Amino acid sequence: MDRTIADQVRALLAELPPGVELVAAAKTRTPAEIREAIGAGVRAVGENYVQEAAAAVAEVGRSVRWHFIGHLQTNKVKKAVELFDLIETVDSAELAREIDKRAAAADKVMPILVEINSGRERQKAGVLPEEAESLVREIALFKNIRVEGLMTMGPFEGNPEDARPYFRETKKTLEDLKALSIPGIELHRLSMGMTNSYRVAVEEGATMVRVGTLIFGPRS
Repeated sequence: MDRTIADQVRALLAELPPGVELVAAAKTRTPAEIREAIGAGVRAVGENYVQEAAAAVAEVGRSVRWHFIGHLQTNKVKKAVELFDLIETVDSAELAREIDKRAAAADKVMPILVEINSGRERQKAGVLPEEAESLVREIALFKNIRVEGLMTMGPFEGNPEDARPYFRETKKTLEDLKALSIPGIELHRLSMGMTNSYRVAVEEGATMVRVGTLIFGPRS
């Protein structure tokens, strides 16, 4: 018999070590599917698109934390700041400046992660590891953003072991930044790993894993 969404969530939560948070990546999933995952213990839901997230939040409500895990365009920042509890994919000072401006207007401090392109893949977003310090120092000057850590994508498929060097480099980048003690930032979150690579990501220090297909099944 096929396992239900709830079965998959419970199995994942039982497997993940203490201190590692499961983010249910809910791109294209229905509110009913998201609610089933929440009922089984999911406490954070990741969305890739602002418009899709707005509909999901309206239906599902705010009993969970909502994370933005897609590529954020500056023209969607105002709505994203209203909707999300954490934006995981900040990769430029321009985007950070817009988030700061919109967060100030909403009278909130927006928690974010800086996205690292540890695989140095041209088609992917994120700053290179050696550029992270410069960006974090720039973002630290904004009053209405709080940098809470880093995220990386890693390869979407293939051998999970192939992702290990990228996860390791992102963890090293986090530790290097922590050692600098830059005022105004809190580096305690490391978002790495998806359905095919979350186990390797956890071994390399992830504090959050973004899992979709393993919970909800393949997208139709």
